[in-house]
Amino acid sequence: MPTLTLVQAVNDALKTAMRNDDSVVVFGEDVGPKGGVFLATEGLTSEFGEQRCFDTPLSEDGIVGTAVGMAMNGLRPVAEIQFQDFIFPAFDQIVSEAAKLRYRSGGQYTAPMVVRTPYGGGIRGGLYHSQSGEAYFCHTPGLKVVIPSTPADAKGLLIASIEDPDPVLFLEPKALYRAVKAEVPEGHYTTPLSTLRTVRKGTDVTVFCYGAMVPVCEKAAEQAAASGTECAIVDLRTLLPLDEEGVLEAAKQTGRVVVVHEAPRFCGFGAEISALIAENAIEYMEAPIARVTGFDTPFPNTLEHHYMPDHRRVLDAIEHVAAY
Repeated sequence: MPTLTLVQAVNDALKTAMRNDDSVVVFGEDVGPKGGVFLATEGLTSEFGEQRCFDTPLSEDGIVGTAVGMAMNGLRPVAEIQFQDFIFPAFDQIVSEAAKLRYRSGGQYTAPMVVRTPYGGGIRGGLYHSQSGEAYFCHTPGLKVVIPSTPADAKGLLIASIEDPDPVLFLEPKALYRAVKAEVPEGHYTTPLSTLRTVRKGTDVTVFCYGAMVPVCEKAAEQAAASGTECAIVDLRTLLPLDEEGVLEAAKQTGRVVVVHEAPRFCGFGAEISALIAENAIEYMEAPIARVTGFDTPFPNTLEHHYMPDHRRVLDAIEHVAAY
């Protein structure tokens, strides 16, 4: 079993899907011969030709609009937006066209397409290359929003997303592209969407997280364990549709919950997790739910390390809810 980085696993997933299905096409800005800014599409044009992996003009609405048309006519497009920060010109195509196609056509048409994009901070990209906009899209019925945190999940979830009959926004934590490395199964396999991953078992506090915050929470849990507090860590993986039953079960097991994400706090995805638990499992809670998030400011450059949650902030929250 090969050992791959997360970005290598994304590349492996694309090659596997394209080898298995001739209708899978990949396109976006600089994804062709160059292989993309992060080399996620490296080697695809040389193996599959320019008809199946090609560069596009610098037009995000055109990229996604083209993908919608392709998906309606028998292809399975995988469109790359170079940075998630650049996705907003295509917002209308995603939320008003792709997400609503099945409903507005009464099921006559679907949009089996994936929009891949690197998101989040951690590379000193400043305010235009570091945003975490997952909450914008989780508010949209008809979309699926997927975020891997390990190489094996990156491959399995991406293949599952490509094979899904509906549009998927696949957010890749670029801070983890080359920071994590692990064994990844060869060949075709899928990781089911809308399923949680138990990263660590624990009986005292449940920590919900996703993307680049997963290793941060793991480090915090290790330090908490040294002081006698055992944390369960749950990787959400698919934010929409969320495995709500799995979230509630994990919350009930400890009665103490911390939710972590690097997006701003106000109306961030952690608010939905908190509301879900408060509405359905409040009688199981032994302490208020704590959120550890980015701040309600534009993403800074020189102060990036203060903006993004680190293990110390997560540990403080764990200790607070454990002692309540």
